[in-house]
Amino acid sequence: MNAAPPPPDSKILDLSEAVARFGRPREERLVFTNGCFDLLHPGHVAYLDAARRLGDALILGVNTDASVRRLGKGDDRPLVPEQARMRVLAGLASVDALVLFDEDTPLELIRQIRPDVLVKGGDYTVDRIVGAPEVQADGGEVHVIPFLPGYSTTTLVERIRGR
Repeated sequence: MNAAPPPPDSKILDLSEAVARFGRPREERLVFTNGCFDLLHPGHVAYLDAARRLGDALILGVNTDASVRRLGKGDDRPLVPEQARMRVLAGLASVDALVLFDEDTPLELIRQIRPDVLVKGGDYTVDRIVGAPEVQADGGEVHVIPFLPGYSTTTLVERIRGR
C-alpha cells in the first residue's frame, strides 16, 4: 500500500521554512513557478503537472491578494482570497510546497530558494521571466510551458459575468 500524501496544510510554508526544507545544498532537482492561481482550472492543473515533471519537487510562489491587485487584474481580483487559494493548491499532488509573497515579483523568493528549474506559462519568453538570469547564473534551467488552449482565469471571469 502507498503511504498517504502529506496533509495539504503541511505544504504551506513561510520563506524561512521553504529555504530550510528545500534550500541548497540538496540532492533533489527543485522546480519553482509562481502566480496568482485565482479560480483554479484545468489549465492550471496541466501547467503545474508539467512543471513538476521537470524535477523532483515543485515550489509555488503565490501572490498575496494585495500583490494581485497591484498586477492590474482588476479591483475585484482576486476572487478567491489568498489563504483559500493556498489551501486549494496545496491539495494538488503535483505541488510539494507553497510560499505566499507580497512583492510585485518573486525575485527575492527565487534568490533565496535558488531553484534548479524556473518555469513560467506560455505568455512569457525566457528573456521576460523574472529570476531567469539568476537561475541560469546558478547553473539552472528556465522553461516556458505552453498554455492548455481554452483556459484562462480572465476568460472564465468574463464568461461568469456575461461579457
